[in-house]
Amino acid sequence: MAKNLKLGFAPFRASSKGVLIVFCDDSLKIGAATRKILGKFADSVAAAAAAENFTGKSCAALDIVLPADLKVGRLTVIGTGKLDGLKSKDFLKLGGAAAGKLPSSGGDAMVVTDLPGGPMTPDAVADLVAGAKLRAYKFDRYKSKRKEGEEKQGTVNLTVAVANVAAATRSWRSREAAADGVMLARDLINEPANVLYPEEFARRAGRLRKLGVVVDVLDVRAMKRLGMGALLGVGQGSTHESRVVVMRWNGGKRGLAPVAFIGKGVCFDTGGVSIKQASGMEDMKGDMAGAACVVGLMHALAAREAKVNAIGAIGLVENMPDGNSYRPGDILRTMSGQTIEIINTDAEGRLVLADVLHYVNIKYKPKFMVDLATLTGAIMVALGQEHAGLFANNDELSSRLIAAGEATGERVWRMPLAPEYDKLIDSKFADMKNTGGRHGGAITAAQLLARFVGKTPWAHLDIAGTALGSPQSEINKSWSSGWGVRLLDHLVAEHYEG
Repeated sequence: MAKNLKLGFAPFRASSKGVLIVFCDDSLKIGAATRKILGKFADSVAAAAAAENFTGKSCAALDIVLPADLKVGRLTVIGTGKLDGLKSKDFLKLGGAAAGKLPSSGGDAMVVTDLPGGPMTPDAVADLVAGAKLRAYKFDRYKSKRKEGEEKQGTVNLTVAVANVAAATRSWRSREAAADGVMLARDLINEPANVLYPEEFARRAGRLRKLGVVVDVLDVRAMKRLGMGALLGVGQGSTHESRVVVMRWNGGKRGLAPVAFIGKGVCFDTGGVSIKQASGMEDMKGDMAGAACVVGLMHALAAREAKVNAIGAIGLVENMPDGNSYRPGDILRTMSGQTIEIINTDAEGRLVLADVLHYVNIKYKPKFMVDLATLTGAIMVALGQEHAGLFANNDELSSRLIAAGEATGERVWRMPLAPEYDKLIDSKFADMKNTGGRHGGAITAAQLLARFVGKTPWAHLDIAGTALGSPQSEINKSWSSGWGVRLLDHLVAEHYEG
């Protein structure tokens, strides 16, 4: 977590020590409040920029050496690019860029949230602070060679100078909840599988009870009674027992149908009997990124007391090779009664999701269901790591997810579902088979899931490219970005609260 960053808000004023961070646009102009803080040195910004060929493009930074009588340790100017059309995701990036200029050894710093057009709005300030907090995240709990007291010495006291402290503080509360949810998801994904196995994952999800979330855990016995043969089949080769965790946040009107989010939680995926190649298998500790996102989302909704009824359900298993493992050729009976022929034991995530989707659908009768899963390598072939694959049976839900992706920067791209693809997973021996072959692999995986949602509006997000080995950005320097928490929190806030 970002324990090395302590945040506070203060009115616009000059900083007497540490690092001072200010903003300029692409014409190198600074705001009136910034000019007042810099005083007679305000014109030095343009002069230094000209000398260094600094153009003020978005997130570019320039360190300026100033006379000693401007009592700051260092002045850093960060470009905003063109001011017209700056959006929430842009301020998030600016906050990340600012955090990237904070002293790694610790100390004091001030960010002045002022632009040439005037002070940043409270929401823009909150986005900027969220970006700074996400950038400051580190996962180093297993580094044994840290010097004694290093964490304390490395703390940065960041003061955010604003026009209205009370308004900025109010806006920050909801953004803080989402940022903490992202960092919780990152922590879960970054944990090694020998620490975070299904039982331990369920225990950590149970910590949400402190925020008022109702958490129920289904063990193997309970899942057998329900007939979850697909999920149990995947996990039967592991010494760690499988679990299903259902988290309920009841922040909306009583009796109102909940929105539901379902996550694939394969805590480690060897591929099972159809074992993966050794190279890169260590990354399969993150095959539970969908489940981690759901836990982070439920944290965010509860922490900001969202006015919505929400269900978060995660299927937690390990897919291991063993004498008791399920095999190619096996036929598993799902909770829905439908049967699945196993062609490849490495196509396991869809089996886990099939039972959890059906369970949530019939038990809670949700308004919609969205599932997240690091499901296929095929989606990376199609989309790389810039978009998650979106599959949906409902145009309105799909459009809202696309819009939320554009707003947050966690972008999705809609992929097709069609009967022609459905035929690829028809089986000679069972109702379906768990893979349709090499062509359209992400699509046929989604086609299988679609058979377990009935008529309920549903969307499937294949996050294999965005959740693991995530592209480095202004707000993420971690192996996992915690992708999806901000996307779905925004979706709920925009359309389903009240």
